[in-house]
Amino acid sequence: MLTGRGGRVMTKNKEKLRAQVKSRWYYIFWGAATLSVFAGQMHVGNGFTRMSESLDKVLESPIILDIGPRDPWQQHPSIIR
Repeated sequence: MLTGRGGRVMTKNKEKLRAQVKSRWYYIFWGAATLSVFAGQMHVGNGFTRMSESLDKVLESPIILDIGPRDPWQQHPSIIR
């Protein structure tokens, strides 16, 4: 037998049961932590999906190269024609 607060006598089973009881703040804390991690994962996943879609759009669009004049001196402003 164990003595509890105030000199009350408690059996081992009651002491074990009492040690397993969590306060409501324990559950509130871990619930909030779980929700915040889940929300963060959803936010990151959504951003990754949007980035992937925009990269697909860039890769699917045609690539247009403007090479310009063949001789760079043809359009130079210092040349008088």
